[in-house]
Amino acid sequence: MPLPPLKDPGEATSKLKGNLLGLVFAGLLFPALLVLNVAQTLSLVLLPLSRNTFRKTNRFFADTWWGWCVKLARRLHGVQVLITGDDVPQGENAIVVANHQQMADIPVLFELAWRKQRLGDLKWYVKDVLKYAPGIGWGMLFLDCLFIKRNWTEDKGYIDRVFSRILEDKVPVWVVSFAEGTRSTPSKLEGSRKYARQKGLPELEHVLLPRTKGFVATFLALRDHVDAVYDVTIGYEDGFPTLTQWCKGYVPKTYLHVRRFPSADLPESDKELTAWLVERFREKDDLLEQYYNSGEFLLTAAPKSH
Repeated sequence: MPLPPLKDPGEATSKLKGNLLGLVFAGLLFPALLVLNVAQTLSLVLLPLSRNTFRKTNRFFADTWWGWCVKLARRLHGVQVLITGDDVPQGENAIVVANHQQMADIPVLFELAWRKQRLGDLKWYVKDVLKYAPGIGWGMLFLDCLFIKRNWTEDKGYIDRVFSRILEDKVPVWVVSFAEGTRSTPSKLEGSRKYARQKGLPELEHVLLPRTKGFVATFLALRDHVDAVYDVTIGYEDGFPTLTQWCKGYVPKTYLHVRRFPSADLPESDKELTAWLVERFREKDDLLEQYYNSGEFLLTAAPKSH
């Protein structure tokens, strides 16, 4: 793990400023989210009349609130997200695979989706328990997000049903997958390396080995619907920030590197797709190694031996 958790500023004035800005950030966004929850609930009257109208209405709500998150972070905190790599085209459907370090990864991805006018089309894999949480959780219930229990036997049928609706209705999507399955910590990284040694897989230093079943199932189900897979690597400067630290303005600059892989170029079998995803995370590990050494993502990653 190359970076420690981000530390709060030591100066009392900086802490006070951060606390005040955090209160403003939350005070503006959370009440607005609850109001949108009410509007989303009222939109249920549209569902029996037109699923397309119901979806477009809730896409508007999601695009609006997530857009406020991006704009407020920019204007209140001066947040910069510096994006390198492939300039992905506007308007295409995609599966987005990203490394996962902290909850602040989510607003970083908002920035990419916002620039490509895809905020309202984000579909997240999230823990099942989140659907009971007011605000974010309730809102995602209306957006074809995937609430999973991390039990493949239980989750597979539910995921297939969600994807069937997406395919039937030709729903625009960016399906976001944190394929590591959890946020990285020193103990989890060590556990991942131990597992890799046992299985003859790459021992990674900066990311966990991906959990491949969900990605393989997602890609095979949506292959004819998505145009590409975006491999996104997120890098922070001084430490991994919490979502609270993001809201307080302690993360003025973040780096994000994007690689686009057309769906037509990906392999077809489960085994080959599994190997393909593992290789992407090996390359992602190399990219992060270069980033921590140079302070920027290089456009090509020189492979290192594992």
